[in-house]
Amino acid sequence: MTTVLKKVKENLFLVIIALAYIIMFIINPTLGIASVKNSGYYIKEMLMIMPVIFILTALLDMWVPKEKILRYLGKEAKAKGVFLSFVVGSISAGPIYAAFPMCVMLHKKGASIRNIIIILSSWAVIKVPMLLNEAKFLGPQFMAVRWVLTVIAIIIFSWIGAKIVKDKDLPGEVLTQEGLHINRDACMSCSLCAKNYPEVFEMENKKAIAKPYKELELDKLNNAIEACPVKAISYNESKKI
Repeated sequence: MTTVLKKVKENLFLVIIALAYIIMFIINPTLGIASVKNSGYYIKEMLMIMPVIFILTALLDMWVPKEKILRYLGKEAKAKGVFLSFVVGSISAGPIYAAFPMCVMLHKKGASIRNIIIILSSWAVIKVPMLLNEAKFLGPQFMAVRWVLTVIAIIIFSWIGAKIVKDKDLPGEVLTQEGLHINRDACMSCSLCAKNYPEVFEMENKKAIAKPYKELELDKLNNAIEACPVKAISYNESKKI
């Protein structure tokens, strides 16, 4: 019984969703069937899109050095960073949830809270493909006016958001062993680190943790770090035991 309660607690969100579906099927079977079909559609869409996003995020993480992110999207980038954030969000493709892994990577490399808010907001409401369709169906004038007002609103709310939300409030690195860090909030439970280096990494409550270790095989450690889709693992050799 204790084990069952522990599992329910660990998967509380999924349990609530399952109960909601059961209640819908009891009250309104037609609505329940429609909900399952819609959920299946979005799950299928995520399974098709997210692997590509994780690959692109990993490539960007490898190709774009931290210094570049700090220079163009960091706190000191100012107007240049705001402009580039609008460009990045506006030219991106795919649903908004595809932006989250990329923003995790950008924040880890030094992008400011304000610029991350701008990227997410632009991705959601002023993407170029969306603007083209808007101009086609609602007219260029409507699109232009809405775009201007939306940009102004994003600038204002990104400034307010940066005042309220601080870097320390976002998922941060967790020191699990000296020199080895795992951002467990960013961890997506893929378990690739544990598969690549089971002697050091394991999964606990669907999140990666590091086991106690005396020595590290750097080749295997690097493979595990590179395999992480959201780059939640880092290692500072100068701080090792």
